Amino acid sequence: MHELGVVMEVVKAVEEFAAENGLTEIESLTLEIGELSSMVPRYVEACFPAAAEGTLLEGSRLIIETVRGNGRCRGCGKIFHVLSNEGRCPFCGEERPEALGGLEFNIKAIEAR
Repeated sequence: MHELGVVMEVVKAVEEFAAENGLTEIESLTLEIGELSSMVPRYVEACFPAAAEGTLLEGSRLIIETVRGNGRCRGCGKIFHVLSNEGRCPFCGEERPEALGGLEFNIKAIEAR
């Protein structure tokens, strides 16, 4: 599970941002996680309390927004949801779509108290 290391880096980045902007308390942190990214939202949620312990984010709320994993077929050009079609275009059967969304892993918002 690589999520713990990544979440620790997110906490570090948020703490640096907070220091640069004079923030002393963080109420919530919102992350965008794409359906096609290598990050598993429930693992991120599970790791967050341990990563935040002893930091400015301890006790803050983690909000995760999922970004839909859509792709464009390289064969016919149609757009479709990659996961629900197991990576195969439902229109022509082509595999390996071009990802249009869903690979994201972003800090979307930091809400201070």
